[in-house]
Amino acid sequence: MGSSDHRFTVNLSILFTELPLLERPAAAAAAGFRAVELWWPWVDAPVPPQSDLDALRDALRDAGTQLTGLNFYAGRLPGPDRGALSVPGTESERFRANIDVAAGFAESLGCTALNALYGNRVEGVSDEEQDALALANLQLAARAADRIGAVVLIEALNAPESPQCPIVSAPRAVEVVEQVNAATGLDNARFLMDLYHLSMNGEDLPGVIERYADVTGHVQIADNPGRGAPGTGDLDFTDLLGRLRKHGYDGWVGLEYKPGEGPSAGSFGWLPAPLRGAR
Repeated sequence: MGSSDHRFTVNLSILFTELPLLERPAAAAAAGFRAVELWWPWVDAPVPPQSDLDALRDALRDAGTQLTGLNFYAGRLPGPDRGALSVPGTESERFRANIDVAAGFAESLGCTALNALYGNRVEGVSDEEQDALALANLQLAARAADRIGAVVLIEALNAPESPQCPIVSAPRAVEVVEQVNAATGLDNARFLMDLYHLSMNGEDLPGVIERYADVTGHVQIADNPGRGAPGTGDLDFTDLLGRLRKHGYDGWVGLEYKPGEGPSAGSFGWLPAPLRGAR
């Protein structure tokens, strides 16, 4: 299933979580990977102590791992939240406080992709007001990303697991990408194509790849059903990854799946060891 045409990066917020955060980069490296990505690690701290940032940076560098993707603050993730930037009040303020912190941390590690998760709908505020707030915050995020030579990613989640999130299809996510690019003029917003979420939505994955590969800044994978490793469900990743390559996508493929029973290191049998460390 793995191919030398693809570069794989391990999400340390869903894999290796049996270990403390600062031990995960070394564990990923021991499993043969040289690239990792992260959700915002401090769910209650959009602006964590500098010592926490420094410790994580040192752990990534000491392991020899490249940080390829980082989420902006997104609330309790995993948990009930699906992002913060569209949520009026405290959560939006936390997102804004996090923007320069996340961008600065990413820049210090050469990371050039920042994921901005939208947020659930909230009662008492119109959808139009929430979307206007989201667009304003996404413009701030895109400008911060541009200052460090990065892209800002817009991800489509899935409706069954995230029924209150308004971005639950590829077309809707790409619509937001286009709105952000039109508003900033920077052209650095991109689609995050998570094949698990799109499959859960029942979308035509070959069609999504054909239509949107050219505006895709990052890809994430997990099998469906179950959100496990490739080969544990019904998705044909040999075909899907081949289609991505055919349509011009040559970026990172993030492994964002549940490892199942046992240590995470045992969940990579589908990917030959020589293909795990490609940069």
